[in-house]
Amino acid sequence: MSGDFLALAQPGVQQLSPYVPGKPVDELARELGIDPATIVKLASNENPMGASPKALQAIRDELAELTRYPDGNGFALKSLLAERCGVQLDQVTLGNGSNDILELVARAYLAPGLNAVFSEHAFAVYPIVTQAVGAQAKVVPAKDWGHDLPAMLEAIDSDTRVVFIANPNNPTGTWFGVDALNEFLQDVPERVLVVLDEAYIEYAEGGELPDGLEFLSAYPNLLVSRTFSKAYGLAALRVGYGLSTPVVADVLNRVRQPFNVNSLALAAACAALQDADYLAESRRLNEAGMQQLQDGFRELGLDWIPSRGNFVAVDLGQVAAPVYQGLLREGVIVRPVANYGMSNHLRITIGLPAENTRLLEALAKVLARG
Repeated sequence: MSGDFLALAQPGVQQLSPYVPGKPVDELARELGIDPATIVKLASNENPMGASPKALQAIRDELAELTRYPDGNGFALKSLLAERCGVQLDQVTLGNGSNDILELVARAYLAPGLNAVFSEHAFAVYPIVTQAVGAQAKVVPAKDWGHDLPAMLEAIDSDTRVVFIANPNNPTGTWFGVDALNEFLQDVPERVLVVLDEAYIEYAEGGELPDGLEFLSAYPNLLVSRTFSKAYGLAALRVGYGLSTPVVADVLNRVRQPFNVNSLALAAACAALQDADYLAESRRLNEAGMQQLQDGFRELGLDWIPSRGNFVAVDLGQVAAPVYQGLLREGVIVRPVANYGMSNHLRITIGLPAENTRLLEALAKVLARG
């Protein structure tokens, strides 16, 4: 007699819907019989440049050691990060992508009877990791599509253990400034861990966004989460990291899986971190592509949410799902965001100039068909 293994799962897990990533190129090619070489994917906020040549060479150099387990402590990468970020080695936690850091926080600090606070339209992983451990999600209504930090502060209660905030936010691209962050951190109770998710921080220049690292020494309840998946172009390798006090890092390492970052990822991240030219070109390409898409949206009579990431959420003024399907038939993959409460929007990753042009031409064609 078989058991009902859904019913036997933890209550929070029973109610979860799995995270749905952007549609892969090969999947669309199979579904519609399209040549994969002709498909443009602008759905997953990936760096269109490809990986840094230095990172690729580092991977080649590491291949001979595939029979060996990776350095479970990630000493070389943690040392580079500590030097670059102005922290001590014992303040760095490595993750299998920054998602791993978010999950470690939930496993370490959340449980049934406790809650996490985060914003409406915020990254889907926040509710997933919260619900998976049986904690309550307190979702605060957004303000102009972005975080309403004063309202989030008001939502904190005696059972709150974690606040997730993203700057810039995914999928809206919205951001808040230095003063807003400082005022928020000043008033958050010291017993509440604030996770500042800065997955897209490298795309911001000129001090327009606060640098979470500058707040670490003043706020022991702050953890800054970052990734190599976006501006550093290593999404497939899954490398992220958290920066916090040594005490918080020690707690996270108690629940972190051994060898959670593989050897190729460690080597590539070390090389990418030292390739300043690649990062500068990523920023330049992103800025030009953002302008290209905004100009195209303006010509099409469409509004969009201003963004400081490598993506932009465009408002179609109608339910976006049929337009998304129409773009798929044109061989262009973008991201529908109805699951974020944004049924009229599509999130579009900044691509290469030719990819952006292809997207805009396909969008004009689909909209013209009605």
